[in-house]
Amino acid sequence: MSELNMKERFLKALKGEKVDKVPVLSVTQTAIVELMDKTGAAWPEAHSDAKLMAELAYASYEVCGLEGVRAPYCLTVLAQAMGCEINMGTKNRQPSVTAHPYNDTANLKIPENLLAQGRIPAVLEALKILKEKTGGNVPVIAGMEGPITLASDLCGVKKFMKWSIKDKDSYNAILDFATDACIEYANALADAGADVISVPDPVCSPDLMPPAGFEADLKPRLQKFAAAVKVPMILHICGDVTAIIPAMADCGFTSISIEEKVKDLAGAKAKVEGKVTICGNVSSPFVLLAGTQDAVKEAATVALEAGVDVLAPGCGIAPDTPVANLKALVAARDEFYK
Repeated sequence: MSELNMKERFLKALKGEKVDKVPVLSVTQTAIVELMDKTGAAWPEAHSDAKLMAELAYASYEVCGLEGVRAPYCLTVLAQAMGCEINMGTKNRQPSVTAHPYNDTANLKIPENLLAQGRIPAVLEALKILKEKTGGNVPVIAGMEGPITLASDLCGVKKFMKWSIKDKDSYNAILDFATDACIEYANALADAGADVISVPDPVCSPDLMPPAGFEADLKPRLQKFAAAVKVPMILHICGDVTAIIPAMADCGFTSISIEEKVKDLAGAKAKVEGKVTICGNVSSPFVLLAGTQDAVKEAATVALEAGVDVLAPGCGIAPDTPVANLKALVAARDEFYK
């Protein structure tokens, strides 16, 4: 077992198979300002330039010791390719959607040559670079927005929420449309070299969508998505997802990623046993960003003792997070196995 490389360990852990030690990495956003300064690969340029994107991703492994490389760094790549207008952000602020292409669902159409649109070619090239650079020994993780979040970006969150209550035909149409686009893009990410695809879908959160709505309307789309993609995927939903954890486990993803807002990690593990594994759930804002190295180690140890399958930040790493705290996350895992 000790001869497992990082990629082998991660893939086994995701599937719930026995490993020599729990992998430690981030399945969510990994770029931080310190790494941008060290590599010269900074936002916003690194969102669009394949070489810079790959270099920044590789630094989280090379400098911080995280056992995986992940790109890109936002949830707007597919949205932009589908017609959303994007503010590309700054060195420490991620891109965001500023305008939406659809006021109704009368003329929904996936762009011809979708994979040639916007930043998609840069992302695919970055994954190819990372695949070669890691030599098959370190997992390459691609990130992308999930179908529910994409659907809300295409029409706007307010309209999406309104449709979910008052116009089920439009609601179902935009959900199906977004799901089909996600399937095409995700399989392209796999073909480009992604070993695993991480799918943050924040609009699924119980903070926005009621659990009954998740079960009835969102879970079927996530199931369709997961069934149609050729590599393992991780579903990440923000907030306290305690109420929907059993439903998340039924979506067909290999693993789920949860925040520290899920207070009972051991209880969550018990709910999903035999269905999915769990990644998480060290607090990104309160521990990794704002805490000391000792606080990082303490939170990591709590997660490991609760049986987390992959030790990871609970959500995207904040850009101003210190390198030292990410190194402390790795050190905590190492110390746990001494």
